[in-house]
Amino acid sequence: MALNGKLSTEIPIQAPASKWFNLFAKQLHDVQNHAERVHHTKLHEGEDWHHKDAIKQWTFEIDGKVVIAKEKIESFDEEKKTITYTLFDGDISPHYKIFKFIFEVIENEDGSASVKWTLEYEKIDDSVEPPYGYVEYLTKSSRDIDANLLKA
Repeated sequence: MALNGKLSTEIPIQAPASKWFNLFAKQLHDVQNHAERVHHTKLHEGEDWHHKDAIKQWTFEIDGKVVIAKEKIESFDEEKKTITYTLFDGDISPHYKIFKFIFEVIENEDGSASVKWTLEYEKIDDSVEPPYGYVEYLTKSSRDIDANLLKA
């Protein structure tokens, strides 16, 4: 069984793509106000939520359980509307050596848009299951966020 893996989901969105990217690029601290399964966020290290050296702590719900993890931005590409987040410590490190969320806003030629989440991971051993609960979490949270961005 492979220890490395990738999972992805693409969710059609109704809110403008620019609002989506702005939320994750400039207002990340506000995500907890838009997604039911994000319970708490705080800046753990650093002075700015969006600086590559900043470390944030997240408390969220996966498969009905409260999970804690730290996160930092690995890469940011405004032109491609892509941000890569590395998650570590808390409930991640006992199971995964590498755990990343890749967030991408996709604008289609027909005017529609979607959000694509890709999870890249490396399990510590074969006994660890792939993180399917995280895909479900990202899908549900994206739907919550989209509904709230439409109201704003």
